[in-house]
Amino acid sequence: MWIAERKGFKAYLQLEKSLSEHSVEAYYRDMEKLTAYLEIIGSTKQPKEIVLKDLHGFVRWVAELGMTPSSQARTISGVRAFFKYCLIENICDDDPCELLDVPKTERHLPDTLSFEEIEKMIAAVDLSKQEGGRNKAILETMYSCGLRVSEVVNLRISGLFFKDGFIKVTGKGDKERLIPIGRDAMKYVTLYLNAIRVHQTIQKGFEDIVFLNNKGKILTRVMIFYIIKDLAKKAEIAKNISPHTFRHSFATHLVEGGADLRAVQEMLGHESITTTEIYTHLDRDFLRTTLQEFHPAYQFPATQTKKVG
Repeated sequence: MWIAERKGFKAYLQLEKSLSEHSVEAYYRDMEKLTAYLEIIGSTKQPKEIVLKDLHGFVRWVAELGMTPSSQARTISGVRAFFKYCLIENICDDDPCELLDVPKTERHLPDTLSFEEIEKMIAAVDLSKQEGGRNKAILETMYSCGLRVSEVVNLRISGLFFKDGFIKVTGKGDKERLIPIGRDAMKYVTLYLNAIRVHQTIQKGFEDIVFLNNKGKILTRVMIFYIIKDLAKKAEIAKNISPHTFRHSFATHLVEGGADLRAVQEMLGHESITTTEIYTHLDRDFLRTTLQEFHPAYQFPATQTKKVG
């Protein structure tokens, strides 16, 4: 069913959207679910004949299969992408997904480290060991810039613009972005490069990589995970800590400090502002202070005092 349209959709994802093979297959499976549903109910409708009512039935069917809300949302996303393709190729005149609701998914917030806890972890680095200076530079950079673990391990010397106070990283979808970097992070990265890394035998192909393992090769993401887990244990922090905890803490501390959410979005490299909003679980004191400062009902003239009772 819809063989030509599905083949065209797959080519569109590969060539025009430049998605990975994994993502292409995921979208294709979403389309197979839709056509399977239509065959089950005995529908022979073509894409241009599909209406919102048909998709509501599909969504109910997907839910009855026992899929989680997040899996349902993912499937609907694939169907949306297909009908967007149909519009582009003039296969459809209208988009039946335009008013299609996506099941709400719960957002689970990871643990956040306080600034004091981050300082304790950095202080727990054993600088007497060869890898100590490197690990301290890694933690300082992760917290200063809010990097993903993949961005840390792939950080390049050619992407360090310390004179301007920025670093360049390559994030998801091979998108490059510039991020401000703090003085402490620049200091410890420079110390690592000039006092430790310069004495290593660097393997071919890794000459431009900033953080190297003891064999002169790129660090793995798993290694960063173990480094952070070990330091959390030494600092006696009982929270569930991972490399992402530093990124989450970076964003949370910025927002709690009054940073604009759009600026945080830019630094984190999020395509959508809704992704950034997960980092805005602000503490009650900050919310209360903001409300008192900016909401008209909570503001009082300087010459007027608030009556109690």
